[in-house]
Amino acid sequence: MNNSSGYPIVLAVCVSSTKGTKKAHVPEVFVKKDHGVVGDAHAGHGHRQISLLAVESVDKLRDKIPNLEPGVFAENILTSGICLYTLPIGAKLRIGNALLEITQIGKECHNDGCPVKQQTGDCVMPREGVFACVLEDGTIRADDKIEVEKNRDRPQ
Repeated sequence: MNNSSGYPIVLAVCVSSTKGTKKAHVPEVFVKKDHGVVGDAHAGHGHRQISLLAVESVDKLRDKIPNLEPGVFAENILTSGICLYTLPIGAKLRIGNALLEITQIGKECHNDGCPVKQQTGDCVMPREGVFACVLEDGTIRADDKIEVEKNRDRPQ
């Protein structure tokens, strides 16, 4: 998977009906305001409605596990061309016709870690994965452009 578009894009969207499992790669997801990905086990009214991870972060582990598939880190959205973990809390991302707001950078690993951490001794999601809430409903698909929106609340 690579991005030759010259701008940040979605590489894959993923869902799972149960927590604690890898997510399945699907053609598109519908995200609902104050809920998250419709049909995903992690959706709800919290601040971690959607998880995002950059393929550039996943690539850091490909020397140990070359065939890492989208969703293996339980991410809903796999991106390319944007360093997600450097975005500030509150950054707004326009993806497709949906609007997301970054609410958390990284997370604690569950128990002894995910299967990837057990295999490699490392997992990028706790350091480089980000979480967001949905501000505006929309459909998100692979190849959708990702735009960081300017903060309209602050003077430029």
